[in-house]
Amino acid sequence: MNQPPKFDEKTARRVEDVYSSVDEEDQRNFVMNALGASPGERIIDIGSGPGYVLRDIAGAVGPAGRAVGVDPSEAMIDLARKRCADLKQVALSEGDALALPADEGEFDAAVITQVYEYVADIAAALSELRRVLRPGGRAVILDTDWDSLVWSARDGERAARILKAWDSHLADPHLPRTLSARLRGAGFEVERRDVFPFLNAEYDPECYSCRMLNIIVPFVIRYGDLPKQEVKAWAGELEELGREGKYFFSLNRYLFVCRNPAEA
Repeated sequence: MNQPPKFDEKTARRVEDVYSSVDEEDQRNFVMNALGASPGERIIDIGSGPGYVLRDIAGAVGPAGRAVGVDPSEAMIDLARKRCADLKQVALSEGDALALPADEGEFDAAVITQVYEYVADIAAALSELRRVLRPGGRAVILDTDWDSLVWSARDGERAARILKAWDSHLADPHLPRTLSARLRGAGFEVERRDVFPFLNAEYDPECYSCRMLNIIVPFVIRYGDLPKQEVKAWAGELEELGREGKYFFSLNRYLFVCRNPAEA
């Protein structure tokens, strides 16, 4: 059974810590460049999390625009509200990808990063996305295919068990490979596909992969049906590999830019 992480206050702050890494900052710049937001636009951030992307959107659309964040987690909403407290163009609402608190055709654009891989009914989510975009409106979607993960390990079998347990937090850990067809099936025009790689060739507590250990380890211990000591040993092995100069991590995230066709 898929078991998404519970975004209570503690977990939300762990996610916030991951998102504050330089790797995630580079990813946000990549997403914002693909979005190409203009002053005065109305843009929704679906699954806005702790509000980093939402704040960037608000800066791009300016006081004449609107940046609306939607997230199902009250803890995430609280973090985003604090992060964007000085921006009057920002609004935040609880909601999810299947039931957006928005009117038909309300937005010029949407950003959805690391969200759809958690959604079991992608067809319904894409239908809802299309509903809230105006004709000609665009969406920028970013998700991970976890088969792209390369992570150093001495005990490969143990690492495989742990990462398989981690996969269970997603509805579809391989969504990007089918997303183009799904978007076209939902009536979108796919305009661009691209890849954003994370590469951590050293063990650095400030990098994405090391910070992710603070999320993966407690999740697998709680939900993975694996001995706690085994999961801890895996994390310890990664630190040892770092001290020996043998650490390596790489993961691909895939970007899709699509458009809601203009009315004839």
